[in-house]
Amino acid sequence: MGDGGAADDGSSPPAAAGFSYLAVFHNYPLVAALLGFAIAQSIKFFVTWYKENRWDPKQLIGSGGMPSSHSATVTALAVAIGFQDGFSCSLFATAAIFASVVMYDASGIRLHAGKQAEVLNQIVCELPSEHPLSETRPLRELLGHTPTQVVAGALLGCAIATAGQLFV
Repeated sequence: MGDGGAADDGSSPPAAAGFSYLAVFHNYPLVAALLGFAIAQSIKFFVTWYKENRWDPKQLIGSGGMPSSHSATVTALAVAIGFQDGFSCSLFATAAIFASVVMYDASGIRLHAGKQAEVLNQIVCELPSEHPLSETRPLRELLGHTPTQVVAGALLGCAIATAGQLFV
């Protein structure tokens, strides 16, 4: 058409400039959050091995325990966003509120749900064997976190995001 280049007939899609599936690994907040989760879960796995002298693969994906992987994940995400985009940006505010809700839920509602499961399991154990609920599978008791576990997870998340900022 007068520009000397090949005519664009619209038959081929435009090439995405610089697109790469590996670009996700350059997303510092995402990497920090995923590392927060992975490191917290790994710590739980090794703590169980140290305390109980047994390997429990469920600790790599399960909830509850020390430190809180929920807290580590959302805190690492919020702090990394703060470092990357600024602590005065609206995205950091959103991530910080999100982190607060998740940590409140982990140490409040989920912790109490676990305590209720413990009581219900005890009641079921005391039922006579002919009772229809006596063979009920036990409820999961380790659902939430103590405030100490939440704070430990939050500190771990802050440390991971800070280390990422220093080394990236």
